[in-house]
Amino acid sequence: MSALLEFNDVNFFYQTKDAEIHALKDLNFTVDKESFASIVGPSGCGKTTILSLIAGLLQKSSGQILLNGKEIEENDSRIGYMFQRDHLFEWRTIWQNVILGIELTKPKDADKKKEFAKELLKKYDLYDFISSKPRALSGGMRQRVALIRTLVMEPTLLLLDEPFSALDFQTRLKVCDDVYAIIKSEKKTAVLVTHDISEAISMSDKVIVLSARPATVKHVQMLNLNGETPLSRREDPTFGALFDLIWKKLTNEKQTT
Repeated sequence: MSALLEFNDVNFFYQTKDAEIHALKDLNFTVDKESFASIVGPSGCGKTTILSLIAGLLQKSSGQILLNGKEIEENDSRIGYMFQRDHLFEWRTIWQNVILGIELTKPKDADKKKEFAKELLKKYDLYDFISSKPRALSGGMRQRVALIRTLVMEPTLLLLDEPFSALDFQTRLKVCDDVYAIIKSEKKTAVLVTHDISEAISMSDKVIVLSARPATVKHVQMLNLNGETPLSRREDPTFGALFDLIWKKLTNEKQTT
């Protein structure tokens, strides 16, 4: 596989009232095309900052962030972003929520994208709800709508910022399976930020472990688990050992800071 996303010696500083903070230090990692990578690390180490840099919402202080060999741009249209909350507008129907990006950006192929939106809603069992308001949907269905809204704009890379954190545990397991299946079916590349090690292992081809701030890449764990879904991958006999390995990387860091 070839690298779709590359971080080369990326540094990020930000200014507070009292000092300049070095948040990310010489960050190096890659994410291959059509793969799923997760980023884990101690609280406050800069995981969401990394997603903001990839999306072009923040500007790096130094280094290179490349997508398909080209530098990330401000508010880069090649990036799709799923946040912690689904951010569906309650006064708009499901259809109106799904085509929101089309309305805002007014692309030349708007009609084609709307047809694609209908195809996705049919494919993932949401078409019967296009006239409903978000409050009529379950938490899992809302997340599928949010993902489809992102996919309609045909991004090259999907960023997921703890998109399951607001769900109860059972729903979370089901939605992980749903989101994973959609991303794989649509042949997308994804980067997930999560505090949940089990979630990271079950969904990923690669887990990137960060140190405490200033964050560096402390460990990269490649994965090749048995199972077609995140839930079934949790039953792989190596799952427990992988969890222990990544947990120790994180807790050792905490003990020394």
